[in-house]
Amino acid sequence: MSGPVPTWVTAFLDLAPEDHGRAVEHWRGVTGHGLSTPRGDHGEFASFLPPDGDVHFKVQRLAAGPSKVHLDLHVPELAPAVEDAVRLGATVVATREYAALSSPGGFVFCLVTERSAVLAEPATWPGGHRSSVDQVCLDVPPARWDAEVAFWRDLTGWETRSGGAEFVSLVRPPGMAVRILLQRLDDPQPSVTGHLDLASTDRAAETQRHVELGAEVLSVHDRWTVLRPTAGPPYCITDRDPSRVTG
Repeated sequence: MSGPVPTWVTAFLDLAPEDHGRAVEHWRGVTGHGLSTPRGDHGEFASFLPPDGDVHFKVQRLAAGPSKVHLDLHVPELAPAVEDAVRLGATVVATREYAALSSPGGFVFCLVTERSAVLAEPATWPGGHRSSVDQVCLDVPPARWDAEVAFWRDLTGWETRSGGAEFVSLVRPPGMAVRILLQRLDDPQPSVTGHLDLASTDRAAETQRHVELGAEVLSVHDRWTVLRPTAGPPYCITDRDPSRVTG
């Protein structure tokens, strides 16, 4: 079975009201991007605007609840995409000019028809290293693992690539801005959550830049570093090459 193969993927940061202002400023510093004029019924949506290419990172101010992350999958037509997603195990949460759905493991994502296709260049920082917000990692409890991997594989139509017992990545098509990675947790949390990842050519230098923006280093691993920003959910900086546009 296959689902509504996305033409573009956007990472979405959903911020609690008390986190919104500080978190937006932090991520403007992280990305080096501008911020669009607010939109939506209550001015709750905005986009981080790269100097070139199409938007692939947006923000929403929630009415209530904790800060979190979701994905927008861009599709040519909404109704058949929703039908396919439901057939694969998704649950419809809300429909407007877009559709909000939940994966079998409880991770919320949206299907949208906005068209984007031009990949923005990674930002270049003093000293010459480069970085980009380029991945949403789905944090999956053990009991949900097999079903969630199968769901996202079939939903996107992307091949899977194993990273050992802990990770499965979906192989994105050429020119796709945002990757999707699944991480198998040891913690039996009740539902699937997610976090943002950045790719960087110099993780140590990029980490120091984030610390100067106010982030706190939570842990350092062989291939990634976990940070907590001044407001909003934790995220990771990885050793992936931000210039790679496939895989």
